[in-house]
Amino acid sequence: MLKGDERLDYLLAEEKRIIQSPSVFSFSLDAVLLAHFTYIPRKKGDIIDLCSGNGIIPLLLSKHTEVPITGVEIQPRLADMARRSVTYNHLADQIAILEEDLRGITKILGKEKHQIVTCNPPYFNTPPSSKVNENEHYKIARHEVMCTLRDTIRVSAELLRQGGKASFVHRPDRLVEIIDLMREYRLEPKRVQFVHPRLDKDANMVLVEGMKDAKSGVRYLPPIFVHEQNGDYTPLLKEILYGESK
Repeated sequence: MLKGDERLDYLLAEEKRIIQSPSVFSFSLDAVLLAHFTYIPRKKGDIIDLCSGNGIIPLLLSKHTEVPITGVEIQPRLADMARRSVTYNHLADQIAILEEDLRGITKILGKEKHQIVTCNPPYFNTPPSSKVNENEHYKIARHEVMCTLRDTIRVSAELLRQGGKASFVHRPDRLVEIIDLMREYRLEPKRVQFVHPRLDKDANMVLVEGMKDAKSGVRYLPPIFVHEQNGDYTPLLKEILYGESK
């Protein structure tokens, strides 16, 4: 199952394992929190995960639903790792990984047919080439090289049927841009939740959910705090990461 420098890491709360590599961009807390934040249909509908990376979000969501899940990832190595993780966890009947450019995925998956879209997109506008991380995998994951924020929101809206929901995780300093783009593409913001490293620190992540063609009205959920003052995870984070408070 493993190639080169790859390893099998545990997803403790979900009792699954995932293939990762130090030379390829690995999943981080933002993906875990997006999976926790996302509305999950139990038995009807489907889920499309854009910018799927090594398949972390489909793997996390699969424990909580019986609906089919499709991950879309443009990088061949990451898509291959995701497929092998799906096979290892005996989830091939539920999860499909497509190695495709999300900008054209509507032609493959169909327009306005899907119930849920999740996306953990690149956070940073593409800087001058001299400042981009030399590792190609990291560069594509972090910077808007292969897709922009507009691309991810536009495609999410194209995929969703009326009343369908899209959820995103991003940086708080781009929240206004996110909301403007969501409304431009008929995704009305419905839930927003900020994530803070500690109680005394500014938010460094924001989770946003939008509904296709919904009426206006947004809920601001209680903030998530990741660490206690002593550096330990908060009870909520322990529950999310380990499946129980510790």
